Amino acid sequence: MGKVAVGAAVVCAATVCAAAALVVRHRMRCSGRWARAMAILREFEENCGTPIGKLRQVADAMTVEMHAGLASEGGSKLKMLISYVDNLPSGEENGLFYALDLGGTNFRVIRVLLGGRDGGVVKQEFEEVSIPPHLMTGSSDALFGFIATALANFVATESEGLHCSPGRQRELGFTFSFPVRQTSIASGNLIKWTKGFSIDDVVGEDVVGELTKAMERIGLDMRVSALVNDTIGTLAGGRYHNPDVIAAVILGTGTNAAYVERAQAIPKWHGLLPKSGEMVINMEWGNFRSSHLPLTEYDQDLDVESLNPGEQIFEKIISGMYLGEIVRRVLLKMAEEAAFFGDIVPQKLKIPFILRTPHMSAMHHDESSDLRVVGSKLKDILEIPHTSLKMRKAIVELCDIVATRGARLSAAGIVGIIKKLGRDTVKDGEKQKSVIAMDGGLYEHYSKFSTCMESTLKELLGEEVSDNIVVEQSNDGSGIGAALLAASHSQYLEVEES
Repeated sequence: MGKVAVGAAVVCAATVCAAAALVVRHRMRCSGRWARAMAILREFEENCGTPIGKLRQVADAMTVEMHAGLASEGGSKLKMLISYVDNLPSGEENGLFYALDLGGTNFRVIRVLLGGRDGGVVKQEFEEVSIPPHLMTGSSDALFGFIATALANFVATESEGLHCSPGRQRELGFTFSFPVRQTSIASGNLIKWTKGFSIDDVVGEDVVGELTKAMERIGLDMRVSALVNDTIGTLAGGRYHNPDVIAAVILGTGTNAAYVERAQAIPKWHGLLPKSGEMVINMEWGNFRSSHLPLTEYDQDLDVESLNPGEQIFEKIISGMYLGEIVRRVLLKMAEEAAFFGDIVPQKLKIPFILRTPHMSAMHHDESSDLRVVGSKLKDILEIPHTSLKMRKAIVELCDIVATRGARLSAAGIVGIIKKLGRDTVKDGEKQKSVIAMDGGLYEHYSKFSTCMESTLKELLGEEVSDNIVVEQSNDGSGIGAALLAASHSQYLEVEES
């Protein structure tokens, strides 16, 4: 019996040792995987770095590209488009004006009653209309006929006190958020369709002309007095409420900036100088690129696989369309190379754009002790049921790296505009306020992004200068802003002034 007992004890001891060895090996493997995952995260963080010196280089590069884009067509990655808006709203505008905002599968028709200096925006009404899918790939007559009919129906609902003065034609600001080669304040030829539209007989045509013909066909007496994009509308809306507004920046799904330039500082402008001496420039800053931008392997892969490789590089690292996707790509590498989510790579994590920026923002803003929002997002969107607190903390850190880079680069871009306008220094005895009108869901709803952007602006400009730089939320540039531009470019202005 003694021998048997000893043998059993030896077997038990061996089994315990083997089990212990397995546990140790498992722990070593897990710690090895974790170390590899953290190495991927640390390398990404380093490559996304935006030290103040690098941001100054980005701001300087933006200013240089602005000069080049104003000097000649095609002289820069920045298009620096002349908008023909030379008369921003002053707050004196009076009367009833309309706006049409066409930028996707829905469009809005808007009616605004302006009451002059003391009245401001007295009343506004709008209606949203869905475009039937077959009209997005049909003919020009069909699409613009549908839009004109919706406008006419909206005009027919004018209530008491919301009518044009007798003998006056209704005037409309047209926000058209597709690439256009503008030829005057109220004309521009479509370069190409985007966002699922494909109507060949409009490409190369004047979109204002197409809308005007459609309105004439149904007897709607309305004049398009301004063709604009949403960024210029935001600038107009900001200036209407605050005469110190000098620029507008959209940070939403996409990104863009527009600003007020001295007409004499635009070498490629060959027309008569406007009476105001000013011209609004649509920068199309999403297309900015520079060797100073901190690009990573994930950004390069995203760009190569995108619909527009080599284009919109700045947009691809700062805008809402792409931030969540960058987070997904880093997580995928951590899953594939470090088994971050276990031995099997989650299938959903392989789907491009499945992780959207609002999801990323919700995780980044999670302040619960167990980061339960992070856990529920991973479970609901990526079907990853079990994650440890340590993993969730790493994911929040990843969101922070991506958002911080985007916010700090956005601030550098704004500083580039401020430098171009010579407002980056304080002149003796001058207290000149410079206001940047901001719009877009990323800026409005991702508070860690907007807070970081604003603190970086202060860091770049220094205390004295940043006291004179104000960032203000300016809503609905594509709606009210367009109506305000219709008012500031009204055909009746000169009659009223004389």
